[in-house]
Amino acid sequence: MNLFDHARDKVLEKNAPLAARMRPRTLEEYFGQRHVLGPGRLLRRAIQADQLSSLIFYGPPGTGKTTLARIIANTTRAHFTALNAVLAGVADLRAAVADAQTLLGEHARRTILFVDEVHRFNKAQQDALLPHVENGTVTLIGATTENPYFEVNKPLVSRSRIFELKPLDEDDIRGILSAAVSDQERGYGRLKVRLEEEALAHLAHVANGDARAALNALELAVETTPPGEDGSILIGLAVAEESIQRRAVLYDKEGDAHFDAISAFIKSLRGSDPDAALYWMARMVYAGEDPRFILRRMIVFAAEDVGLADPGALRVVMSAAQAYDYVGMPEGRFHLAEACLYLSTAPKSNSAFAFFDALAAVEKERSGEVPDHLKDANRDAEGLGHGLGYLYPHSYREHWVAQQYLPDNLQGRVFYEPGELGFEESLRLRVQRNREAALAAWQEREGTLGDHFPGGHRPGGHRPGGQSAISKDIPKKSRRGEEWAARGQGAMGEQLGVIRDRIFELARIKREHLVLDANAGSGLLTFEAIRRAAEGGVWARVDEGGGGQALREGILLLPSLAAPLVVEGPLESLPERIARTGEESGRGAVRFDRILARNALTHHPPAAGLANDATGRNAAGSDTAAGKASGKVDKTDMPDKMERIAMLAGLLAPGGEIVLAERAPGLGERLLASLDWSGLPKALANKAIEAEEAIYSDPGNPLVNWDGGSLEQLCGQAGLLPLTTEVLRRPVDLTISPRLLADWFGPEPTGKQGKRGGKGNQGKSASSGGKLSALLGEDSGAVRAFLERVLTGAPVRRTIAIVLLVARRQ
Repeated sequence: MNLFDHARDKVLEKNAPLAARMRPRTLEEYFGQRHVLGPGRLLRRAIQADQLSSLIFYGPPGTGKTTLARIIANTTRAHFTALNAVLAGVADLRAAVADAQTLLGEHARRTILFVDEVHRFNKAQQDALLPHVENGTVTLIGATTENPYFEVNKPLVSRSRIFELKPLDEDDIRGILSAAVSDQERGYGRLKVRLEEEALAHLAHVANGDARAALNALELAVETTPPGEDGSILIGLAVAEESIQRRAVLYDKEGDAHFDAISAFIKSLRGSDPDAALYWMARMVYAGEDPRFILRRMIVFAAEDVGLADPGALRVVMSAAQAYDYVGMPEGRFHLAEACLYLSTAPKSNSAFAFFDALAAVEKERSGEVPDHLKDANRDAEGLGHGLGYLYPHSYREHWVAQQYLPDNLQGRVFYEPGELGFEESLRLRVQRNREAALAAWQEREGTLGDHFPGGHRPGGHRPGGQSAISKDIPKKSRRGEEWAARGQGAMGEQLGVIRDRIFELARIKREHLVLDANAGSGLLTFEAIRRAAEGGVWARVDEGGGGQALREGILLLPSLAAPLVVEGPLESLPERIARTGEESGRGAVRFDRILARNALTHHPPAAGLANDATGRNAAGSDTAAGKASGKVDKTDMPDKMERIAMLAGLLAPGGEIVLAERAPGLGERLLASLDWSGLPKALANKAIEAEEAIYSDPGNPLVNWDGGSLEQLCGQAGLLPLTTEVLRRPVDLTISPRLLADWFGPEPTGKQGKRGGKGNQGKSASSGGKLSALLGEDSGAVRAFLERVLTGAPVRRTIAIVLLVARRQ
């Protein structure tokens, strides 16, 4: 340094701003940052011991980053070199590194290189510095107002220790201002400055943690206030307010302050705190943020975080954005405020994230083929059958019908879970109930076998949940399509929804009731019971061997406290299993306030084999007695029904009620009798109608030889008092498939060999289940051919009957 440089530095030091003159020279003069410079802290120990590694100081302006570097310069024995990244280039870096190499090689002296605003170095400059930091030629101290993890090269960050400096608290600012007023060498100690307490408090508060802003305000106040008569300079509250007219809000539209402020704003909206949301938005607007940016974020928030809990939120924010474009500032702030308040007070739901679950399924799982009935029918319906079987929802009750919409490999997958607040709460129940009914319709063959021909062929018997086995002769894809045609296209979901609603109207379940779903299947009644008996609890029985799979999957979506207790096993073993479960759980003897038994009296699990067939033998293989002319029902007429009613009655608490809902094929509309038999001889048509009637009037078939009065008498014999009996009749559109005709007639005969490909049935016109074929005899083939021609693929409307009975334990 020459003589002229020294003189220039003296002038600069004398005329430097107060903030520069009052910069602390030692750790004892340093205010704030106790979390890194407090007694015993790592950074303080390293500075005092002169054992520094590379450091990066990160924090907002006025928190002492550069000051801390200068304190290190004053205390270290190492050579200290300072660069400002705004002014320095690669050449300056190379010169500093060259000096450091010379000092290290000739004098074994370390060099500390301080780079202010280090984030302003571009990638090339930071890369040029990296090898010299890595080999120890220089020890880097960087200062930045930006997050170094984003703005500084990762290799430099990984080789440096990061210290975040916080905004100073008001006590620290007060201490700095008091020191500036009293310091005679660098401050205003030689002047008679009287800083009133109110003025001091105001400056400390409004400086917002920035020591430089506070000192600049004090300097302005002192330099512009004339002395009084006694020569003193009085700084009162009015002067302080004029000196620092606005809060020094930290905000950089491209930096951390920008992202932190908008993050705090969005999180305040999400947390439904209108006060905090207004504050953060005001802070952004005050700092000069573009209001359109804030509005864009609120538009996203309206869909992401409010969603269907309040569908009006998006409309309000879009209207506010449009109004702001019309009005502009400053009046546009009203529209910002209205949108902010609406979003912060609206019910919240993030259910729109369901889209990303669906997107993940698309990305990770095999793409399923569009079901045929959903394909475009305008181009190739005739040639490929696209669109055939599609059910038009507007033709059904509440404009909804159970139907397959997902690909086969995703059937039953749930993506959208409605929230529990606002408008979406009403959606939640409707969506859940529709899903449950649709799933039950998919799994149950209600209305395809027993309701139409109770003596029909049932290959393999009933499966858990009401499913029937599917003939292995039918290709897999066709089988799945026909399963849906027989279940979903029959609008079974709609019917099941009506039945469910009526069951619960009759059950009158209270919140504290303990409820048993005796034949849970897919959980159609179980999930509704959970919603109604929230304080009591729900038990559900399912068949063994995979029964209730859909129920179990649905339970996984429930809170643990709301989940039902599932008992697996045949209906006859229910008392034993409930008793065992009660003992294991410490509940003791369990008795229910309500028992819901839908199709439980005629339900046979897989182990029971075939249901009652054309021979009039029941599932256990014993002969059934004919109904007595007197109409009195004896226990031997329907042994399964009697035993099951008595068993369920024993599980009721005193005063408890059972609600039976049983399909009654014998009370439903006859199918063949309602057909147009044109094209077939009248005698043959009459024979087919008479055969159908013979099936429905068979007194030896326990599927049809009963009605509501019969169930009342059985309940009475079991110690139950019948309260209500009614028959619910519902129209059903039944789609007749080749498989359904096979159920009615039994396997198709092929000449002398009997069943096609079936060696065990040679010489038989049908299996033991094909009672319609047995009654028609040699005319069976002609009738079957006629029905295949006029019915296959065409929906046929008929009325089914469900007997509903409520009985109370006396």
